[in-house]
Amino acid sequence: MLKIGDKMPTFEVKDQKGDTVKSADFIGRKTIIYFYPKDNTSGCTAEACSIRDNYDALKAAGYNIVGVSKDSEKSHAGFAEKHALPFTLLADTTKEMHEAFGAIGEKKMYGKTVLGTLRRTFIFDENGILQRIIEKVDTKNAARQILEG
Repeated sequence: MLKIGDKMPTFEVKDQKGDTVKSADFIGRKTIIYFYPKDNTSGCTAEACSIRDNYDALKAAGYNIVGVSKDSEKSHAGFAEKHALPFTLLADTTKEMHEAFGAIGEKKMYGKTVLGTLRRTFIFDENGILQRIIEKVDTKNAARQILEG
């Protein structure tokens, strides 16, 4: 898993519009990269909507916001449209980005241990250096956690 002070891992994936997005695109801007398990599930929708509802405050604080899950570009496009999400969603269908960031691992689901996406938020400075990690994301107050950190 990434540690404070680490450089942003290199990645190249597609966004909800089918455009290629690279880690290098974020150098020069403070960037929030948050990992979530699945489009259109209750917790993931609450998290995305918290960020959407506080988007102006996050932008005013200088942040570029990016959500990442294993869902497809098409799924992301529908999720973004349905909830009027104004930020980029990345389709990490190969899980390479999840692995590079340490956002995949064992978790409990319905009493069983499964391998899946760990809900985590990574906050990088303009140089792509990790400043903060939120490991216990409060989905309904995700934006507040970022802004108050």
